[in-house]
Amino acid sequence: MEIDRSTQHGLWLPLITPFRDGTLDEASLRRLVTHYAAGAIDGLILGATTGEGMALDDDETERLVAVTRAALAETGRAMPIYLGLSGSDTRKLVRTIMRTAAWGMDGYLIACPYYIRPSQQGLFLHFSALADSTDKPILIYNIPYRTGVNLGNETMLRLAERANIVGVKDCCADPAQSFDLVRQKPVDFVVLTGEDPFYYSALTQGADGAILASAHVHTAAFAAVRSKMLANDQQGALADWQRLADIPRLLFAEPSPAAIKHWLWRSGLIDSPEMRLPMVPVSAGLAERIERAMADPAA
Repeated sequence: MEIDRSTQHGLWLPLITPFRDGTLDEASLRRLVTHYAAGAIDGLILGATTGEGMALDDDETERLVAVTRAALAETGRAMPIYLGLSGSDTRKLVRTIMRTAAWGMDGYLIACPYYIRPSQQGLFLHFSALADSTDKPILIYNIPYRTGVNLGNETMLRLAERANIVGVKDCCADPAQSFDLVRQKPVDFVVLTGEDPFYYSALTQGADGAILASAHVHTAAFAAVRSKMLANDQQGALADWQRLADIPRLLFAEPSPAAIKHWLWRSGLIDSPEMRLPMVPVSAGLAERIERAMADPAA
């Protein structure tokens, strides 16, 4: 199957997973999908870090995909849906990919193996095996401050030669590495920044877009930054970003996605800000700061 690599560009949302009374809140999920499908989001990531994927069981994850697909179909909006996966056993991840193949998502966002810190050759063989197990596109999620291992550019570029490894969510936290990857990558290999505070700077250096948790709020404004960059209006993009720059700081002041859920709950998009342990809701102090920001007419 030939992969359309043009669909991975733009502003993607790592969608939160709404819970209520300990279960998946399907009504709130449908409301979220309908809301974001009407806006400037170019794709959805389900069950990744922001979606509390490691706290979901298999049945819940399958249901998450099914409800999202159905809600999106009702809107008439064509938008790719990727499923977030992680794990440190290549064989288990291959089995997971094969088990989920019929669920109907369009691709996968797969994190580097966590905790065990494999070599670069191990990382290359790991992602090669995953690519061999599916004909769906794969975005690599490189986030060494969570996984303990950094997928270097030389290895990334080797993997970019694979037909269905189409890009990376780049959270390497090394500006030089990110810049060199954008410089050296093939034209059809997509670099999406996942570092919300550095969204604007990543775009100025040539990133193809972003996967931004912060874009759950002020979505149109986040999208406008990239739109203005593409229109060669860098001054306008910078002005927009200067107005937005405090939002990621606020939403990541405590472990994500607690602040995002609180904001969405207070705005009526979800029915509860419920989290699953060991994640907890926001503190009273942060809740007050969020509500002040929501009330700010300049925001």
